[in-house]
Amino acid sequence: MDSNSLSAASTAEQSQSPSTATAMSSNGRSPCRVIKASTIVQSLLDEVSEDLSRLGRSPLLVGLLANDDPAARMYANWTNKTCTENGFQYELREVDRQDLEQELIGANRDDNVDGIIVYYPIYGNRQDQYLQQIPVMDKDVEGLNHRYIFNMYQNIRFLDERQQKKSILVSRQTTKISVEHHAYQLKPCTPLAIVKTLEYLQLYNMSLPYGDRLSGHTITVINRSEVVGRPLAALLANDGASVYSVDVTGVQLFTRGEGLRKRRHEVVDKLDWKMEDCLPLSGVVISGVPGTAFKVPTASVKEGAVCINFSSDKNFSPDIKERASISVPTIGKVTVVILLRNLLVS
Repeated sequence: MDSNSLSAASTAEQSQSPSTATAMSSNGRSPCRVIKASTIVQSLLDEVSEDLSRLGRSPLLVGLLANDDPAARMYANWTNKTCTENGFQYELREVDRQDLEQELIGANRDDNVDGIIVYYPIYGNRQDQYLQQIPVMDKDVEGLNHRYIFNMYQNIRFLDERQQKKSILVSRQTTKISVEHHAYQLKPCTPLAIVKTLEYLQLYNMSLPYGDRLSGHTITVINRSEVVGRPLAALLANDGASVYSVDVTGVQLFTRGEGLRKRRHEVVDKLDWKMEDCLPLSGVVISGVPGTAFKVPTASVKEGAVCINFSSDKNFSPDIKERASISVPTIGKVTVVILLRNLLVS
């Protein structure tokens, strides 16, 4: 779990929830709805509780902390709290980063360990990518194993040709998670948490087939890291959205592609484009840039957009409530619950 990346309800009842705040727009339109992560996670926690009761035991999640990043420790604490409050075992192991590889190998071999999470960054370079491949697939609750990543980018939603081993992204509205087998296609936790947030906001049209449920939506994702930003852009494009992926190197457009043979998304470099060119076109803006200096320029955001922040820093200024219809300030708690959901099916 990358600590830098963790960070409108459709009914009147949801808009009046104590976990949902409103801010009146100065231009006279409907107020911006501020949706808290604690509101989003409730239905997911209900699913987790149901599946845990069927499992009949308390799985053990081991967290490995090998840095002094305050945000990493905060999310380790959140993981511990969420586990203990919902019937899971959690053990935090603080290790020197030079010993992390052996700790991971030991956790792989320990039959008492059901899942492993590492609080990244460790080295902040390609060595972290190597470490991500060490947890065995059936303990990789973060979904960072190469096979999971490959299948995600290739838009492979099942692990078998008979399509009986379903993707974890399959909605509970159409199928139940079975805890009796271990054949689900996991996805990286933070991208999946953002997808579940979009589902909660009813931006996904669940009546349409897979690949079409985000058709008609244009989304800007500000972050193209291999842990969150690029996987997220691919997931959203594979579901039918047009996604502008923005980072310091420029802008890319992710789309599903056309034609029966094009199963996966396509990527086109948008030469000479900047973030300010993408924002006015996008009904959804998702940002996860680490550091307090970066702010999404409010004036460029499309009127009535949905704005979601997944950085541990605040990427949107307070005046975003003057333009957005929905603001989700953090999703860290959603990510932690996705870990538990993955733990039950990994």
